[in-house]
Amino acid sequence: MNVILLAMLVIALFPFVAFSEPSKKHPSPCQIAYPSDPTVEWDCRSLRPGESLEKLFGERWVEVARFNRIDRRHARAGVAIKVPRRVEDLGLFAPLPLFYQAAEQDEQFILIDLSEQFLGAYEYGALRFAMPIASGNGHDETPMGEFRLSAAHRVHQSSLYKIEKTDRAYPMNYALRFYVNRAGVSYWIHGRDLPGYPASHGCIGLYDELMQKEQYGILKDPELNDARRLFEWVLGGMPDDDRVIPLPSGPKVMIIGEAPRSEQ
Repeated sequence: MNVILLAMLVIALFPFVAFSEPSKKHPSPCQIAYPSDPTVEWDCRSLRPGESLEKLFGERWVEVARFNRIDRRHARAGVAIKVPRRVEDLGLFAPLPLFYQAAEQDEQFILIDLSEQFLGAYEYGALRFAMPIASGNGHDETPMGEFRLSAAHRVHQSSLYKIEKTDRAYPMNYALRFYVNRAGVSYWIHGRDLPGYPASHGCIGLYDELMQKEQYGILKDPELNDARRLFEWVLGGMPDDDRVIPLPSGPKVMIIGEAPRSEQ
């Protein structure tokens, strides 16, 4: 039997297995190392079919999600997550400094630590709140250094990227612009998916579960909306319309560290 006939026979017998194209492999949260990982004892555990963060951790699922820098849409069967040996330890988890001296003269100051994949909102140097992020994916890097917020747009949309498998522009709700490069490309802090690893095209992504419900039809009860929280903190509330709002003296943004890469 020649090679062509053998190949045809294999395809006929195993149509869903033979010669299939391998799916794109993404790292799991267990394969991403952060400087703060040793502060919490944890084990790596793969989620099983039918399991969810809510079912496993009850009311503390939010803390586990934040520790893994992942959203519920991506915390699905087969994904390996970091499971704290004592979930209550996450109540003291602080990957950013509680006081940041460089911000002590600023009413509002945003610190983004790429090595931790976390953002902190500071008021006169004191940490007001912190939230996980998704930064540049390794091909499209997030710029580092000191910037200042220059515009806000509640319903911004990407002019370059689409919702996967659709023709719809990717929504960038609660967007805060912090940088425009020489080519005129703008970089924003905005709502997006958080898959548990650096995945953006250079912007800083924050939780926006309402967007996920609208775009993907999942998450019956959206709860996490860090993008809106930061947006309202910067503006002092929600604007009455959807126009782009200039911020001539917006808060400083300091981006430090180096984004972690998969340990595959």
